[in-house]
Amino acid sequence: MTTPEMHFYFDYLSPYAYFAWRQLQPLCQRYCVDLRPHPVVFGKLLDHWGQLGPAEIDPKKTALYKYCYRYAKLHGFKFNPPRFHPYNPLPSLRLSLPEVCGEHQPQLIDKLFCAGWSEGADLGSTTELAPILNSAELDATRLLAAIETQEVKDALQRETELAIDQGVFGVPTFIVGGELFWGNDQLEHIELFLQGKDPLEPECVEEMLARHRGIDRVKIANSPPPLSR
Repeated sequence: MTTPEMHFYFDYLSPYAYFAWRQLQPLCQRYCVDLRPHPVVFGKLLDHWGQLGPAEIDPKKTALYKYCYRYAKLHGFKFNPPRFHPYNPLPSLRLSLPEVCGEHQPQLIDKLFCAGWSEGADLGSTTELAPILNSAELDATRLLAAIETQEVKDALQRETELAIDQGVFGVPTFIVGGELFWGNDQLEHIELFLQGKDPLEPECVEEMLARHRGIDRVKIANSPPPLSR
């Protein structure tokens, strides 16, 4: 019997991805699911689908941080966000590619998420990334040199493009058995799916999607474009 897989698409820019990651490994262990993490560039997803990120809308950023502090308090861990947000996540994302960190990928993702969202580290700074890598008993010099190669840069671009091809539009996203789930609040639904108890009735969704649009929002020509990453 083929072991089922869960594909986890994430960017360190997202605290919601951190919250999901904290629960994913135990969830996958309970159901004997192989967890396949995929670092992707959130900004490129936003650009492709024509969206703004939460941190680019001031009231939404405020609401996001309030939610995060409440969530962390309720789940018993420290929430201390990065000093700069948004920041350039490319160094951290490239480090997290299996082509770079190999079998240490889960350990490295743990370290980086925790450093960024519980310890306030700047995950866009290679100066701050080096001691994080060393604390994980990884060769910081070798790994930080590797992420400057064109091969690794291309690998992250491919991961992001493949995610878009799969319909990934935000982070965190999970694909299990061909079914896409989005958001850290979807873990309960994922567990039901893994139990074979998914309440979804696909024909109902198809009927809803087939309904005609009654009105379209007019796009304003001078609205600011999404920030490049």
